[in-house]
Amino acid sequence: MPPRQRRAKGVWQDDPMLDFGIEGYQPVWLDRRSDVVREHGQRLSGLAGRTLTRVWMVWDMQDDEWFSDCPVLFDFGGEQVEVNHQKLDELSVTWNTIDTRRPVHWPGFRLQWRPEALPEVHALRGLSLKEVELLEWTGADVPRGNIDVSFVFEEKRATVFNALDENGLSFNPPERRQRSRPFH
Repeated sequence: MPPRQRRAKGVWQDDPMLDFGIEGYQPVWLDRRSDVVREHGQRLSGLAGRTLTRVWMVWDMQDDEWFSDCPVLFDFGGEQVEVNHQKLDELSVTWNTIDTRRPVHWPGFRLQWRPEALPEVHALRGLSLKEVELLEWTGADVPRGNIDVSFVFEEKRATVFNALDENGLSFNPPERRQRSRPFH
């Protein structure tokens, strides 16, 4: 992993060479809920009422599976939120920086962007977003304090969570050890 420098308390900026093979992508890593709220709360809560038009994921063409190291993109009619996790507690949320028409270059892999690559994701397309929740892991184990981003629709949900140095996806209600935290 390349060296990194702390930009401000709780905010990490990786070496510019680490862009996950995605041209123009520059993740800014946050490791506390208060930082996510400060940096993105207003914009995330402002997505409420918008329609989900597309979800993009990077697909491993050789293994025919989701490549979960790269960000997951949720497009709400031209407002694209890009969610990514790394390490045990780092979350990056970026906005409108990734062009899915450009290739993903990751040594040793054949990768490409795919819309609605999983059936559960496809089922969300066209739904109106009710709200975005930040879910904080409250368990007494190592991931305590992790922040996950959950997109809540009328009867469905998609949560991008930290799967220990990569992204995970859940379509279920929050677990008992996940606490929904308001943006204010």
